[in-house]
Amino acid sequence: MPDGSVELQALARLRWRVAIGLSALMVLIYFGFILLIAFNKQAMGSLIVPGLSVGIVLGALVIVLTWATTWFYVRWANRYVDGEVERQNRARP
Repeated sequence: MPDGSVELQALARLRWRVAIGLSALMVLIYFGFILLIAFNKQAMGSLIVPGLSVGIVLGALVIVLTWATTWFYVRWANRYVDGEVERQNRARP
């Protein structure tokens, strides 16, 4: 097996670990939000200002965290994974 292949397999394993970790983070955030809605309706319904409840703010925060997590992964993959794959492709005869 060529050395580049071993490096790419290691890179693929790292990419999977990062993707699984970020996915687990998003599952925790989402289900945490759902559990708060299910078991703490009073707190989620309390108003911060008229017309804006804690639940609305936390729901918006879940959306923003989803975008931020996606942005982080894309930025990491573009910088690290894509660069390494390109380097491996250039090194091939």
